[in-house]
Amino acid sequence: MSQTPSSSIKVFSPIQLGPYALKNRIVMAPMTRNRAGPGNVPQPMNAEYYKQRASAGLIITEGSQIAAEAVGYPATPGIHSPEQVAGWSKVTEAVHAKGGRIFLQLWHCGRISHPSLLPGGMLPVAPSAIAPKGKVFTPEGMKPFATPHALTLDEVPGVIEQYRSAARHALEAGFDGVEIHGANGYLLDQFLRDGSNQRSDAYGGSFANRARLILEVIEAVCSEWGADRVGIRLSPLQPFNDMRDSQPEAIFAYVVERINQFGLAYLHVTEMGKDSPGAAGPAFDLATLREIWRGVYITNSGYDLARGNAALVAGFADMIAFGVLFLANPDLPERYARWAPLNKADPATFYGGGEHGYTDYPFLEADPFKRL
Repeated sequence: MSQTPSSSIKVFSPIQLGPYALKNRIVMAPMTRNRAGPGNVPQPMNAEYYKQRASAGLIITEGSQIAAEAVGYPATPGIHSPEQVAGWSKVTEAVHAKGGRIFLQLWHCGRISHPSLLPGGMLPVAPSAIAPKGKVFTPEGMKPFATPHALTLDEVPGVIEQYRSAARHALEAGFDGVEIHGANGYLLDQFLRDGSNQRSDAYGGSFANRARLILEVIEAVCSEWGADRVGIRLSPLQPFNDMRDSQPEAIFAYVVERINQFGLAYLHVTEMGKDSPGAAGPAFDLATLREIWRGVYITNSGYDLARGNAALVAGFADMIAFGVLFLANPDLPERYARWAPLNKADPATFYGGGEHGYTDYPFLEADPFKRL
C-alpha cells in the first residue's frame, strides 16, 4: 500500500458497533498469554498490558474461563470468582481511562484440558467421550489428553448457567461487552462439528441438534447483556485441537443463519486453517458466511495494514482483528497511521512469564524515522 494519508484509509474510519461509536476498525484479537496470577486472577501487569493497547477500536481479551471446570491451560484468567471480577475491574478501569473499549471473551475449553487442571482431578467434559489427538500443557509438563466425560442431558443446563453467570460477572467487572468463544476446538466448537460430536440425542446428529448448545448459550448471555453488546467467534476452517467436520460449509452456514436472529453486535470469523485446506474437512470460501451474516463482520488471521484495508474496501469485512502485530506493537494504530516501522514479536515470550515480552514492547519515539 502506498503512503496515502491515513484519513483516506478505511481501517481508520469510525464504525458503530452496537451502542458504541468506535474510533477505528482495528480490533485487538483475543490472545492467550498465560500470565494470570494464583487462582486464575488477573494481575496489575494484565491491566497495564491492555491499557497500552487501548488505541484499538475494540479490544477482545484473551479467553477467560466461565467456571473452574472450564480451565484448559495454566495461568489463564477466569471470570467466575469475586477475586477474578476484582482483577478484571482493574483492567477495564485502565482501558476506559485511555478512552478504549474492551469485550471479555467467555471460554470453556471442554475436552482440551486435563484432570490436573480441574477441581478434584475431574475429567474434562465434552459432547462425546472422544479424546483429541496430541498432548496438553499441564503444571507438570506435557501430558496426553484424557478421554473426556460426555455431558449428560441433565448436565447441559448447568453449563449454560455457567455461561450466564460468567456474563453477569463480566458486566460487574465493567466490560463493554462479551465475546462468546465458539472457535478453535473448545467446548462450543466441539458440539458443532461431527468429528468431536457423536451424540444421538437432542445435542447431536442433525445441524439443528449440534447447534442447539451454542444457540442456548447465546440466548443466556444476551439475557444478561442485551444482544447488541454480545459477539461470537467461529473458526470454520480451523483443524487446531484435532477438529474436523464432514460438511463444514453447510453446518457453519446453518449456524450463522440461525445466529442472525439475535441481532448480535458482531460475528468474528477467524480464517485460521485456510493455509491447510482440507485439514478440518472440505475447504470452502468464507465469503459464503459473510454473505449470510446481516451485521458487523470481523475477520482475523495474518492480516497486515494493506490486506486488512483491502478486505474492508472490498466489503469482505467491517473490522479487522490483529493478533501478533498488536502483541508486539502496543500502539499499532498510531504506527499504521504514521507509516512507522513495526516491532518484531518474540515467540519465546508469547506464553507465560512476566513483563518481558508482555508490557515492555516499545512505543514510537517522537520521530519514528530518525534511525532510518
